[in-house]
Order: sequence, then structure tokens, then C-alpha cells
Amino acid sequence: MNVDDFEYIAQLLYQRSGLVITQEKAYLLESRLNPVARKWDLDGFEALIAKMRKEKDEQVIVDVTEAMTTNESFFFRDNRPFEQFKDVVLPHLLETRGGQKKIRIWSAACSSGQEPYTLAMILKEEAAKLAGWTVDIVATDLSTEILGKAKEGLYSQFEVQRGLPITLLMKYFTQEGDKWRISDEIRHMVKFQPFNLLDSPSALGRFDVIFCRNVLIYFDQETKGQVLGRLAQIMPNDGFLYLGGAETVLGISDAFEVIPGQRGIYRLSDTPAELDRKAG
Repeated sequence: MNVDDFEYIAQLLYQRSGLVITQEKAYLLESRLNPVARKWDLDGFEALIAKMRKEKDEQVIVDVTEAMTTNESFFFRDNRPFEQFKDVVLPHLLETRGGQKKIRIWSAACSSGQEPYTLAMILKEEAAKLAGWTVDIVATDLSTEILGKAKEGLYSQFEVQRGLPITLLMKYFTQEGDKWRISDEIRHMVKFQPFNLLDSPSALGRFDVIFCRNVLIYFDQETKGQVLGRLAQIMPNDGFLYLGGAETVLGISDAFEVIPGQRGIYRLSDTPAELDRKAG
């Protein structure tokens, strides 16, 4: 890959998605974009870049962006965040939202849907506590192709073996050949829609809980700060923001701070102090 081609595609990806590709990760370009080249009947990566430069075909650019920004996901990923959701976050929301009996959750960059479906299964298991409540789960991703897979709710044996307890597999999935389909009752709990984290999320509404895990690691410092600032604008004072284990707000945004004793969960910096007692 020549330097000009690398710089062209790296700049395009940054402008479209905020994704930062360094020279050390150049190998990812060819491995992920060669299938896109085949889709368009082109002879490899170089031909794909040449077509993009010459024709500026929007659908080709979309395919390239989606191929580079689609990341791996699996059910109950890292597990601890979901234990915190069940044992810390949900009890707090049940106590403080008793008047309106409504909770809104956003799974940002949801990929193939395992994260929002994990949340839906947890909520289904806690259905007795949520009787009479409305819970919205909005799941978004930049890639319309991966959202199509998420909406379908059909997973391979390998995908359901990664993190999903066998009891929940038997309870909420049915086998179809060598794949597993999630039940309609879980699938209908999640609303999927395309969204780019570089855009303002205000049209999505306000959220009590935002999962934005393992996303910021792909952005530069400036973009991370901008995304966090926009998330802060659509959260209540006692809302919860989840980031990935390798992510932090420290040195990036003053809008959030760590919830004491709850690694990976953040709150707005002006959150009332009494939340410490409940979350501690």
C-alpha cells in the first residue's frame, strides 16, 4: 500500500466516523477492505481506492466505512458491567423513577446486537420488579449492514457460546439448523436504528443509562471529548455512563467522574453526593 492511498483512506475514515488508523494498523485496511473490493467486482484493495478517488461513489464509501467500523461483540461481554447494571444501576432507577415508571437505555455502537439483547434478558429476568414500568432500549450503530444482523437476532453456535449462560440460551433462543434465534419477546424489547457518534444525539432523546463501551478507544483525544460532551447533554444528573475497561474520562472531559467503587461506570460531575451511598 502506498503512502498516498493510506493517507487518503485514513482521512476519509476519520472524517466519516472519527476512526483513527495509524500506520501500524495499516494491515487492517487490506484485510477488511478486500471483501468490499470483491463485492464491487474489483481486483483488490488498490482498485477499490482508485474507484473511490475517481468516482466518489457514496455507496462504496459507505461500504468501506462500515467495514472498518464494525467491531466484535458478544453476550455478557466482561460480565461485570452487567452485574453492576442489575445490582447497582437498576435498583437506583427503580427507587428514583417510581413517579414516572419509565427508564431509557442507549446501547451506542451496538454492533450485531449482543449488548442490548443482554440488557433485555436481564430486564426480562427482573420483570416482577418492573411490573407497570416502561423500559426503552435504543441500540444504534453506524453500520446499517450490522444493524440488519442485529435486528434478525440470528447467531452462530460460536456466538452464543461466548458469555451467554446456558440457562438463558435455553430460555430465550430456539435452534434453527446450526444457528440460534433470539425470541421475539426479547427482540421486540430493543429498537435498532443507525446513528453516527460524530453527530448530535439530541434527536434520540434523553437516557438514564448509556452504554458506550469499547468505542472511544478508536477516537483521538479531541473526538473523545466531543463525544463525551454530547452524551452529557442527554443524561439526567443521576444518569449512568458505561465505558470499556480500557477507556476513561480522565484528562479528556470534565463532564463526567467515576462513581466511587464502581469501575467502568461514570456519572455527571455535578451528581448529588447521596448517590455515593447507594452505589458504594
